[in-house]
Amino acid sequence: MTHAVRIHETGGPEVLRWEAVDVPDPGRGEALVRQTVAGLNFIDVYFRTGLYPAPSFPVTLGNEGAGVVEAVGDGVTEVAVGDRVVYCMNLGSYTQRRLVAATQLVRIPDGISDEQAAAVMLKGCTVQYLVRRTYAVQPGDTILFHAAAGGCGLIACQWLKHLGATVIGTVGTRAKAELAKAHGCDHPVVYTEESFVDRVRELTGGKGVPVVYDSVGRDTFNASLDCLQPRGLMVSFGNASGAVEPFPPGVLAPKGSLYLTRPTLATYTATRAELEATAAELFDVVGRGVVRIEVNQTYELANAAQAHRDLEARKTTGSTVLLTGA
Repeated sequence: MTHAVRIHETGGPEVLRWEAVDVPDPGRGEALVRQTVAGLNFIDVYFRTGLYPAPSFPVTLGNEGAGVVEAVGDGVTEVAVGDRVVYCMNLGSYTQRRLVAATQLVRIPDGISDEQAAAVMLKGCTVQYLVRRTYAVQPGDTILFHAAAGGCGLIACQWLKHLGATVIGTVGTRAKAELAKAHGCDHPVVYTEESFVDRVRELTGGKGVPVVYDSVGRDTFNASLDCLQPRGLMVSFGNASGAVEPFPPGVLAPKGSLYLTRPTLATYTATRAELEATAAELFDVVGRGVVRIEVNQTYELANAAQAHRDLEARKTTGSTVLLTGA
């Protein structure tokens, strides 16, 4: 019997339920994956609270998982039985076993553990498209990355330094500032103690930065616009503090003819070729030690509610995974 964490309604962490579920045999193009690890990401909270609508109830949460292929359906060529695999952006990872379209699975390279793969796939692929494609960071760029001590933030700080950028990163505490600095953030800014806008202007001689990467949302969005240089790019890719309030596009003009984008990983990995290329570059920098993946918190999958509480309370740093026991 397989167990999963599901919700029957939206709400707080208390709506998460550990339940027995049935998993059918794989159909055409599908693989049955025995999951060893599920990743924890803020997008899971968005689905739980209803900020992102679930397709139907009950629904199994989670968008990232790693494990072993146990069976494949007809027509599957991407993976084989026994392969260690990982995937992301596929709702339903809070489970011990599940069916996944084989085209969405990526083989885990030797030398990378299931825990590392599940911790890095969603956040690492997100960082890849952000710093390599949404705005292609160049040597000498100075950029602002919010939540620099979070899962995406610690990966981004390391990758950005590898690309030759100077990194300004916001954090909530002095302890997180030290953590971000240890991962390549040149100028951590404790936003509870000082204005990150003033700090950015000081560090750039009043010029501002060419790009701001913002996963925080409502609390940082407006001030982030004031950090940009003329024709700078505002990359709003998350809503940790809540969704950004509607605003007239005309405000972008007097601030310097700014650009705004709201990208998603799904768009940047919409084809099999894009997914494979994104994952390949990610695993390359991880394999070469350019990006170190540190799983700083682990929880049993059955205790996912506590993991959500800690994530929302900003008690976690780096990556967090849920161990399925399968």
